[in-house]
Amino acid sequence: MTSMPDVEFVVRTIAQTAVDNETYFGDLDSVVGDGDFGYSLARGFEIVLSDWDSYDRTDISTFLQKVAMAITGRIGGTSGPIWGTSFLRAAGAVRGKDDLDGADAVAMLRAAIEGIKARGQADVGDKTLLDALVPTTDAIEAALADGKTSDEIVAIAATTARASADATTPMIAKRGRAAYTGERSIGSPDAGAVAVAVIFEALASTWPNREEG
Repeated sequence: MTSMPDVEFVVRTIAQTAVDNETYFGDLDSVVGDGDFGYSLARGFEIVLSDWDSYDRTDISTFLQKVAMAITGRIGGTSGPIWGTSFLRAAGAVRGKDDLDGADAVAMLRAAIEGIKARGQADVGDKTLLDALVPTTDAIEAALADGKTSDEIVAIAATTARASADATTPMIAKRGRAAYTGERSIGSPDAGAVAVAVIFEALASTWPNREEG
């Protein structure tokens, strides 16, 4: 089972990873996009970290809703609505629950994915973060079904996310600013997909040593 401390650990890791990789994500985005992805993401999650102690922790859903509002209100461009929507939809998937199991985690990811698809008018194959997030969620669900431990599942997720992000390199971007570059988008991975990979890798490296709630 997963409790509030575990959820906080995941959110804080996402936020810190976004801040730490501002330049890297920005450089990736500048190849075919407008280069503001890293900056936008870092500014939004900086707010999450600076306001960390003020968020309502009545339950997991409420906490995630507050994080979503902070992200949406601070991140510019298309990233704010997309990342904010993902947290908001994840919050909705576990409303009223104090403890979560593996199935809840998958439900949160699935809800986030559907929110991103709707908000970004995108799907798998469009060279977006979905091309890493969807296969990773599938891998998590399969690992749960196989009875893997949480440490093993997070490790599998990181490996899948990285392979999936790398697989966006030969694709043509069909959504976002990168879509305007056409075939010039071929040859570099999608920045959002790479961000998903880096986040899961950060979780995989720290999850086994977290303080369990």
